[in-house]
Amino acid sequence: IETVKPLQVTMRRVDKLTLYEQNARTHSPKQIRQIVDSIEELGFLEPILVDAKGVTIAGHGRVKAAELLGMVAVPTICIDHLKPAQVKAYRITTNRLAELAGWDEDILRIEFGDLIECDFDVEITGFDTADIDVLFQDPDDPDSDPAADQLPETDPAQPPVTQTGDLWMLDSHHLLCGDATTETAFEALMAGQLAQMVITDAPYNLAIDGNVCGSGAIKHDEFIMASGEMSKEEYTVFKGTTIGHLVAYSIDGSIHYLFMDWRHLPELYAAALPHYGRPKNLIVWNKDNAGMGTFYRSKHELIPVFKNGTAKHINNFELGQKGRYRSNVWNYPGQNSFHKGRLEELAMHPTVKPVALIADASIPHR
Repeated sequence: IETVKPLQVTMRRVDKLTLYEQNARTHSPKQIRQIVDSIEELGFLEPILVDAKGVTIAGHGRVKAAELLGMVAVPTICIDHLKPAQVKAYRITTNRLAELAGWDEDILRIEFGDLIECDFDVEITGFDTADIDVLFQDPDDPDSDPAADQLPETDPAQPPVTQTGDLWMLDSHHLLCGDATTETAFEALMAGQLAQMVITDAPYNLAIDGNVCGSGAIKHDEFIMASGEMSKEEYTVFKGTTIGHLVAYSIDGSIHYLFMDWRHLPELYAAALPHYGRPKNLIVWNKDNAGMGTFYRSKHELIPVFKNGTAKHINNFELGQKGRYRSNVWNYPGQNSFHKGRLEELAMHPTVKPVALIADASIPHR
């Protein structure tokens, strides 16, 4: 048996390495960024293969990542025993053979589950969060069952019993009938605790009649506050007051989802930015039917996303286990869709949010 020649790792200056000009393997800026993240987290663990002249044989992406990181030197292995044709073949072979490998998805799910449980940034593996979601997709996910949106039968002839200040204790859920512009309401609801996440559907300062409810059989009273009576300045103060309470009564690093229509995004951002600093993202709820409107009928609702403070936000273990695609466009039916229970939903609230949509928001993502 022929003795294998030992390979020696040598540190070389990055500026002395030469990338092979005819390298057929491409590296997108996104992939280089992922390699950078991997090196920062795990270290530079795989040496660059070079020839006797310092021309890269394998590891072009790692060289570019090292340049981006400002590294002075990287580990290399000099391959000087191969003929030129063999070197050309190896450049292709080392990449192509890796492509032909497959994945055992059952084992991959276990490995990713362990990483997620350790709050590890799984995207440095090269898998996007959306890829991991698909890997963990559960066809029997109860959140995708339309029955979750069905309401129990009620007698509309009975008068409402809830009064301002009432706190309903529903097992582990607490529901307060109160004024979100007052700190006392938050004190009563939170009872000394801080929220790990916030989802709000505050009134949009739009009159219900003519904007939210059309000519259908279901009619709603106007909201008590912010139902079209406020000026732009007043509505900005209204939003800023409630957002200030949301920030004060949630943990550092909590994610806040603030539903809003397109008309009042300027007021929302004017009120939110002093508290949050900058937006985290903007989600578009794409409904299956267009609603009210004369110029363009609105088919979407917007969900600006912010983070409270600077701490790392929670990477929930449920991430990737409900088959939810981590796009910032969410496709769910609106209350104006013709489906079973639609009239009951409209009778409850003029802008009902589906259970599955709220479940999507309830899983913070990196």
